[in-house]
Amino acid sequence: MSSPTAIRRLNALALFQSFAEERITAGDPPKGLEATWAARIGVSGATWSMAKSGARPIGDKLARQIEHHCAKPAGWIDEEREPTGLTPAEQQFLAQALKAFRGTNSDGRKKLRQWLKEFGSA
Repeated sequence: MSSPTAIRRLNALALFQSFAEERITAGDPPKGLEATWAARIGVSGATWSMAKSGARPIGDKLARQIEHHCAKPAGWIDEEREPTGLTPAEQQFLAQALKAFRGTNSDGRKKLRQWLKEFGSA
């Protein structure tokens, strides 16, 4: 189970991703979408940037504000849910992991799997 701070951040990112996909599909250029999103949820670009990166936790006031501006019920942002897609960072990680996996022999693959198993349980 993730921490409440992480859950809020992931859900806010999912809302932003949906917003960005809608706007790009409608023909808007990607540049400027962060600022447009920040204005939509009633915060400064800097506040959204810090919340997005995790440098600023999403507190109760901001959580309710995001829910309100996105027509979500109170508490929606606090609920853990399955991710709907891979983030660019996750895609990059998986590509690197696949490259490492494919670029080694069976012994290297075994070591890689063991390391991931140990890392995940730490």
